[in-house]
Amino acid sequence: MNRFVLAALASLLAGSFSAQAEVTEDMLANDQASTGDVLTNGMGRHLQRYSPLDILNKDNVQNLMPAWAFSLGGEKQRGQETQPLVHDGVMYITGSYSRMYAIDIATGEELWQYDARLPEGILPCCDVVNRGAAIYGDNVYFGTLDARIVALNKDTGDVVWRKKIADYKAGYSYTAAPLIVNGLVITGNSGGEFGIVGEVQARDAMTGETVWTRPVIEGHMGTLNGEESTMTGTLNASWPGDMWKTGGGATWLGGSYDADTDTLIFGTGNPAPWNSHLRAAGQPMDDNSGDNLYAASRLGIDPATGEIKWHFQTTPREGWDYDGVNEVVAYENRAGEKRFATADRNGFFYVLNREDGDFVRGVPFVKDITWASGLDENGRPIFVEENRPGDPAAAADGKKGEVVFSAPGFLGGKNWMPMAFSQRTGNFYVPSNEWGMDIWNEPITYKKGAAYLGSGFTIKPMYEDHIGSLKAIDPDTGELKWEYKNNAPLWAGVMTTAGGLVFTGTPEGAFIALDDETGEVLWKFQTGSGIVGQPITWEQDGEQYVSIISGWGGAVPLWGGEVAKKVNYLNQGGMLWTFRLPKQLASAN
Repeated sequence: MNRFVLAALASLLAGSFSAQAEVTEDMLANDQASTGDVLTNGMGRHLQRYSPLDILNKDNVQNLMPAWAFSLGGEKQRGQETQPLVHDGVMYITGSYSRMYAIDIATGEELWQYDARLPEGILPCCDVVNRGAAIYGDNVYFGTLDARIVALNKDTGDVVWRKKIADYKAGYSYTAAPLIVNGLVITGNSGGEFGIVGEVQARDAMTGETVWTRPVIEGHMGTLNGEESTMTGTLNASWPGDMWKTGGGATWLGGSYDADTDTLIFGTGNPAPWNSHLRAAGQPMDDNSGDNLYAASRLGIDPATGEIKWHFQTTPREGWDYDGVNEVVAYENRAGEKRFATADRNGFFYVLNREDGDFVRGVPFVKDITWASGLDENGRPIFVEENRPGDPAAAADGKKGEVVFSAPGFLGGKNWMPMAFSQRTGNFYVPSNEWGMDIWNEPITYKKGAAYLGSGFTIKPMYEDHIGSLKAIDPDTGELKWEYKNNAPLWAGVMTTAGGLVFTGTPEGAFIALDDETGEVLWKFQTGSGIVGQPITWEQDGEQYVSIISGWGGAVPLWGGEVAKKVNYLNQGGMLWTFRLPKQLASAN
């Protein structure tokens, strides 16, 4: 038993710490409407990241002030991307290197801490981040960089169960927040740069026993209750030879849940290797037989069985690392129609039908896209083939294909950082980046645990005045309503409120609140390190609180090329900031 658990037990014996109420399925389903807590990643399993609270609003946000701050401590201060959860007086956050903390929301004092004690040899591609936890019953759940899922007692931090998702020695890891639906804890996996196979898994939340698995690359067999169920897709329908066996498609950002259609929606990452010519099997580039299903796609999955209901592929025969993992948000448009929206790494913003995932509309949300000239009537990209990285087999030396400049860069028009939808305005608020890259293909063969790219790249800024761009987008028309430009890349999540506010953070350390109709900055606070985390808000004793974690890191300083040099002065950190609007200032202008 570690010293943090002992401290919590001592507090329990002293009468200052009490067991909390269990979290139920109904509580998770009504998370957005329940303003006294935050029980799900995305502030609702539809991932709208919208709060109906309006105590804090445009007129009084300048009175928002720090309530307390909590340091993650130690030397493990890499990128902090967590979204906090709040339940019954306790906040739960995860930290870099697979740690979890329970914090008293009244005082900011630590109640317990859990450290996963990672083994040697883990292979995370893009920093040692963790994006948050899930809560259900008496447990909190989070994933670890050695590809495990852990259930902890929410009151003490004791391990209830710990299960293996996949083999970390083969390049698998896990960084997303789990999803709880109907007593199942649902996870994806990470590791797309290592020739792994993307998969979604569902476990009994109480025991950790596997209920079903669904690989997302065609040819692989799913399971249900310990038995083989159905094959994903059709063997070799869109993959040549044996390449499907190491086909990538990591489900690394986790998923959402649409209660209206009882559907899980997961995005899938890049096919492996990056070199698309190796996956074409000699087929012409306009032949759908080389689409490499179901990589770079969104999948609708039955939460009870793991069967795929529908799919929508954003980048067929993907060759630029435009993962299709970006979150899918369920919402109603201004006409009352039920829709999904997703902003893809490939630079296009998509609206899909909620019933079947069919394409409704799509528009570019970043400037100067080079790899495609647009989308056809089915949402399929119209490729600009001369802007596809060249085939090294066609090169004179067979070692390096033609170098092309592509935009957006491989880190995407939008990467992992979640957008938000406002029920007040009907708009989406999308954290994006305007950058490009030189990219080329190289020969590659698969080796377990080794990088499986077959490409080289150098990412580059495209404009002198900004890289980051927070955009307000009307999903009904695709119109850009406003844009907030930022010098460094944006890498933080976004939140909207009924008070007319849009919250996000910048790598320069600024936590900001903007006017949801104009994009004007109404409030700003310097946190001391770059913000790559996800804001939340809740009500406590009649006052509205807002929290954000600060701590620079993530993929940009590791993979950013010329962009990374632009932000190499930024300091790492690990500080959770919580702000409040005092009652006496709520009506002050």
